[in-house]
This record gives sequence, C-alpha cells and structure tokens, in this order.
Amino acid sequence: MTDYSHPTLAKPAPANPLAVLPPTKQPRLYTLAEYLRREARSIHKHEYHNGEIIPMASAKLSHNIIASNIITALNNAIDKAGKEYLVLGSDQKVYFEAQNVCVYADVLVVCEKIETYDDGQMLLTNPILVVEVLSRSTRKFDQNGKFDLYKTLPSFREYVLVEQTKVGIETRFRVQPNLWREPQADDPAAEIWLESLGLSISAKDVYKRVPGILT
Repeated sequence: MTDYSHPTLAKPAPANPLAVLPPTKQPRLYTLAEYLRREARSIHKHEYHNGEIIPMASAKLSHNIIASNIITALNNAIDKAGKEYLVLGSDQKVYFEAQNVCVYADVLVVCEKIETYDDGQMLLTNPILVVEVLSRSTRKFDQNGKFDLYKTLPSFREYVLVEQTKVGIETRFRVQPNLWREPQADDPAAEIWLESLGLSISAKDVYKRVPGILT
C-alpha cells in the first residue's frame, strides 16, 4: 500500500468529470436567406435569432380564438372609424435588421404604407401596434425580450399583452422615447383604448367564445 502521508508523495487528485465529457456541439448558424428558404418549405413555424433557427411552440385553441377575435375586433373598429390601418395575422414575419432577428407576432397593425426589408415582402419592418397572446412557454420572452426588440423600430408605438386563461389585457403605449404608459384591464365589460390607433375594442369581443372565460 502506498503511504500518501510521506512528504514526497501526493495523493492523486480526483478526476475532473468535465474533462471526460465530449465537447459541446455548436449549433449550425444559417444566413437569413437560408432561413427564409427553409421556412417557406416547413410545415411548422420557426423564428430566426442571428443565425439560429428556433422552432415555435404550437398554440392552443383558446390562443387561436383570442387572436382571431382581436383581428375581427380591430378590423371592425378601423372600418367604423374610417381609418386606413392594415391588420395582419400570425403568418407575418417582422425583421429587426440591427439584431438580425426575425419573429412572428399574433396580430400586427400597420399604418397605411407597408415597409419591408426584402423585395419579396416577407419581412415587415414598420408595425405601429403589436398584440401577443400570452402562453406559458413564451410569456417571459413576449413580456420582455420581444418587447425590447419592438422598441427598436421607429414605427412601433403600442404593445398589447393578452391573457388566454382569464380576462387580462395590458397595453403599453409609447408616451416618449423611453417612457411607456401601461394600463391594464381585467373587467369583461372594459373598453380597451388603443392610443396608437385612436380607437377602442371591448374585452368582451376579445374573449368571445373562449371556453370557460366569459361563461
């Protein structure tokens, strides 16, 4: 038996478990053009974050009903007010050139003239209002990271966050470049004033026919 108490002998150090692990495989990075080609062929949606292609989670029924209700409510209010805004659904991509990021939103509103990054008009760059229906898997990103991205767009003035399991609507309106007003509503009878569009939609219309919320 080896005597490790001898001053000239040192006890072997325990093996470093990290030393035997294989190196972490780096994700493949794609160009924006490669992402767009892949996305055009894909049956599922993906977002693009500076080279990485990230799959999106599937939306639940209540999420889809709410998004559809909001599109209908916005179009009705816009027509009634005689305005020329354009409402777009969840298939429209938004591109942030400075960050090289491409995302989808649940609902977008554009003020009259559409501006795109690409000739194919796939990458919108000038939404005035964005609506996100909150899901468990995307809540933090929608509330913070995605909001930070939208704030970099000069056209962007208002962000609407909508709960899908209860009545809850938060609007964030840009009062000054770095100052946002953030009213919230949890009353089914509430009228949601959209400052950027100069019109309102009702919470009742937002949650119409969503199981278990208004009934």
